[in-house]
Amino acid sequence: MPSLTKEVSDSAWQLADSGESVKPGVVPAVQIWRLDGGGFFRVRYRDGTEFLIDGSGSRIWVTCPDSLTLEDTMPYLHGAIFAFVLRLRGICCLHASDVAVGDRAVVLLGPGMAGKSTTAAAFGQLGYPVMSDDIVALGERGDGFIVRPGVPCLRLWPESVRTLFGVPDALPRLAPSWEKHYLDLGARGFRFETRPPPPAAIYVLGERREDSSGHRLEYLTAHDGLLKLVANAHPNRVLDA
Repeated sequence: MPSLTKEVSDSAWQLADSGESVKPGVVPAVQIWRLDGGGFFRVRYRDGTEFLIDGSGSRIWVTCPDSLTLEDTMPYLHGAIFAFVLRLRGICCLHASDVAVGDRAVVLLGPGMAGKSTTAAAFGQLGYPVMSDDIVALGERGDGFIVRPGVPCLRLWPESVRTLFGVPDALPRLAPSWEKHYLDLGARGFRFETRPPPPAAIYVLGERREDSSGHRLEYLTAHDGLLKLVANAHPNRVLDA
């Protein structure tokens, strides 16, 4: 493992939960350092879990406190770390979930807590294959794009589990220390799509609202749509030019 003493002090990002500047004395949710001029990246989470990723995105090392298990690290690996590795490999990812409808993919884009995973699970209950959750990796084919399948599971908050299955503990937790639950897309009648179809549409889900004013559907202009895609690229906090 390369030495961690090669940190570049002026190229470290400190990311708070809200995305704002970290206040003195506040431990950020995640910290990222660029090492050896971009040859490696070090990612440290608040619980002490650390990942070291080489600049090409081909090798990953992980360490964690003795109090945590491999199960505790997997949600990081399947989530933000996976998206970061794909980014290093030049693959564009969206912070989204998607389902297959016929021979096309429908992408559900939006910020955290917007309901992407819950909506994908609802489609799955109706018999539509689910392709990925939280991270949608795009690929180019000819003069268009395709959507690549992800990990065959959905990660749901207890409130969503209750809505979909009647009780909040109907599904197992991702790990003992994680609040989210795990929906196996190979069980309970759900299906996982392994083909890479082209996208038919991208729906941008809005922020959660406390009022009950109902739902509405609006078309985005090309300009606004592009800005939404950039804002919801994954991992959007460490995008480069």
